[in-house]
Amino acid sequence: MAVPVVDPSLNPSPVEADAVVADPPRRARRRPARADVLAIGAYVLLGVLVCLNYWGDVENRVSSHLPTDHSWFEWLFAHGAYSVQHLENPLFTTRQNAPDGVNMMANTSLLGVTLPLAPLTLLLGPQVMYALYLGAALSATAATSYWVLSRHLVRSRAGAFVGGAFLGFAPGIVHHANGQPNFVSNFLLPLIVARVLRLGEPGRWRRNGPALGLLVAYQIFINEEMLLLTALACLVVVVAYAVQRPRAARERAGSFVAALGLGGGLALLLTAYPIWFQFNGPQSYRGLQGGVFHNWGEDLVAFVTFARDTIAGDEAVEKTIGLTEQNTWFGWPLVLVALAALVLLVRRSVPARILAVLVVLFTIASIGPVVRFNGAETDIDGPWAYVPDDLPLVEMMMPTRLSLVVVAAVGVLLALAWDALAGAGRPPVPAPRSGADDGGDDDGDGGTAARETRRRVLRLAGLVAIAAAVLPLIPRPLPAERIDPPPHFITAGGWRPYVPEGRTLVPVPIPSNVHGLHTLRWSALTGHEFPIPGGYFIGPNERGEGVFGAPNRPTSTLIYSTMDANEVPEITEENRRQAVDDLRFWRASVVVLGAGPREAVLRDLMAELLGPPQRVDDVWIWDVRDRV
Repeated sequence: MAVPVVDPSLNPSPVEADAVVADPPRRARRRPARADVLAIGAYVLLGVLVCLNYWGDVENRVSSHLPTDHSWFEWLFAHGAYSVQHLENPLFTTRQNAPDGVNMMANTSLLGVTLPLAPLTLLLGPQVMYALYLGAALSATAATSYWVLSRHLVRSRAGAFVGGAFLGFAPGIVHHANGQPNFVSNFLLPLIVARVLRLGEPGRWRRNGPALGLLVAYQIFINEEMLLLTALACLVVVVAYAVQRPRAARERAGSFVAALGLGGGLALLLTAYPIWFQFNGPQSYRGLQGGVFHNWGEDLVAFVTFARDTIAGDEAVEKTIGLTEQNTWFGWPLVLVALAALVLLVRRSVPARILAVLVVLFTIASIGPVVRFNGAETDIDGPWAYVPDDLPLVEMMMPTRLSLVVVAAVGVLLALAWDALAGAGRPPVPAPRSGADDGGDDDGDGGTAARETRRRVLRLAGLVAIAAAVLPLIPRPLPAERIDPPPHFITAGGWRPYVPEGRTLVPVPIPSNVHGLHTLRWSALTGHEFPIPGGYFIGPNERGEGVFGAPNRPTSTLIYSTMDANEVPEITEENRRQAVDDLRFWRASVVVLGAGPREAVLRDLMAELLGPPQRVDDVWIWDVRDRV
């Protein structure tokens, strides 16, 4: 989410800031391709490093911190492949939550990735595809950020590399790589921001508008939430620039509005039906029950704390501050360096002043309804205390994620600061005129040399400070844990004789957002060849509010309570009747129980409900076709 506004003081020729923001000058000389290749190569290596723990046993490892989300995204890759292979509507599926199905546009579905990568998923499988894509998305985000920074903002390739690396691998981004690849798929966002800032180019609105529209339309199918954050950031950037340069803003307003209207119209045209489907299609919903995300604000101490997944991080600290989100977690050295850079650059740099506005506004906005300090809620109201929970869009937002805009601003600031310290594009210090006070320390060679020496020392100290602030944030390999593979009965197709067309396989436990992680993977790892009830998704309750998972039926509730108690309760005839009714609702043909930590108690429970099971291959089954 880079914000590439250009500092005119860093250009080799004097160019007004008014013109630069809207129409960045082209390079007088082409950048050496070697530097770009080295930068991208370094980003690829970092992507491999982050995913290293998965590759030891890629087919049987999931995120230790968000195993359910990890399995959900494996399922999504399988969904994209299934939709392409069977030419089905990817916006909806009944392969999960049968028979009601899941509105994929109303969930984080990553269709912009899973559909074009469907051939690779069919070839390699969803587990391999997940690990490959996760590292690639991190690297690609860093690479596009580097490209935008080096072409539109800074002259120093090293500065662009540092900024790009931070934007792609910041602690808050790597944190989301623990099972949430949609939040690391930010490779289009720097391009979107750069295009927004070029909308005011005179005479180019017919080109810039459609380019922006295409980028926005595609981003909608990757992550709408990050697109919304980017739009908010761009709004602040444009307003802040207009306040500082009103004359230039007025001159470019016509082209800007025309291009924006054209781009917005194209994006709407391309996404009108999917967006309508998201809010009005089957299994759509309005808001989340209870506004569950509304209270999640960023802890003030988190800003100066090293993140868990960095080389300087400590897992024990997060237990104090919180386990839910780690969106900033810069560490105190980077906070000090960023503040110093803002103080030094803000007086002479329009981009730095805009970045300062972004940092202040989005830091405050990320606090939430109550100010939290070191894991404890204070008596001080945060800004969200005055925001109604039921406002459209707002009801779905998590305040702490607004701090991801601060992450982007800090990444751009690092590039600016490095570039200023490196002195890129500045003319050399002129030699003293001969015969004029050539023996004095102030005006002669000695004075000039001393000033240049001091300047070099200060620049070196600044570069060292930036490096010292960034190096502790190098990511560690994401923690991973082993998960039991699906039963041979599932992977070898032993289920096929039991599941005719139009019927479902009911795994025990039935997948939900809490239970049945391993049984959800049965569907993903067989390419969605059989539909299952339940699942891990957001769908409507009886009031049309979004809830996690399918509404529990009596039998699924009984299964979950038995697992939690590790004891079979007394089963009544009413329980047995409800089990048959639930199986009929699910259109079940076979109930399957594989190996697991609650295998024995679940076998006893299902035997009480449905009678003695059959042992087939490595699972217990109940053939219920004659009952429902």
